[in-house]
Amino acid sequence: MFPLDILEAAEELLERYRAAGRQLVTAESCTGGLIAGALTEIAGSSDVVERGFVTYSNASKSELLGVAESTLAEFGAVSGETARAMAEGALAASHAQIALSVTGVAGPGGGSPEKPVGLVWFGLAKQDEPAFAQSDRQLFSGTRSEVRLASLRHGIHLLAHAL
Repeated sequence: MFPLDILEAAEELLERYRAAGRQLVTAESCTGGLIAGALTEIAGSSDVVERGFVTYSNASKSELLGVAESTLAEFGAVSGETARAMAEGALAASHAQIALSVTGVAGPGGGSPEKPVGLVWFGLAKQDEPAFAQSDRQLFSGTRSEVRLASLRHGIHLLAHAL
């Protein structure tokens, strides 16, 4: 179902988290659960993947992850502020120690000069570092599927380096 490089990266990530005794949670918008899907494609992933949220709408970002409506109104769903809030909210709504969020414009429509198709923000939050929350901006090119796959690969990369 997933390309071999993604499955290999997912398996390596799971082994590292398992060895560290850590669990993760995902909060995904433009990827629609692809990151959690790739991780759970690997047998035995349930000891690492604590849960995943697919929060495609703004309402779900607020209701499930506690993203403030004022954050969404001021910065928009595709922003570093929203990505950070999504990661922090996922961490608070789970038993995991590390949270990754992703929100972006996969296309082919929906882009603007300020937020073009391919713009994707990632958020990362860690339970043992309460002051730690960061966002990462990427601009991917290609079709909707290519943007989503690039986001999947980058998300796994960020999770791998979050330990």
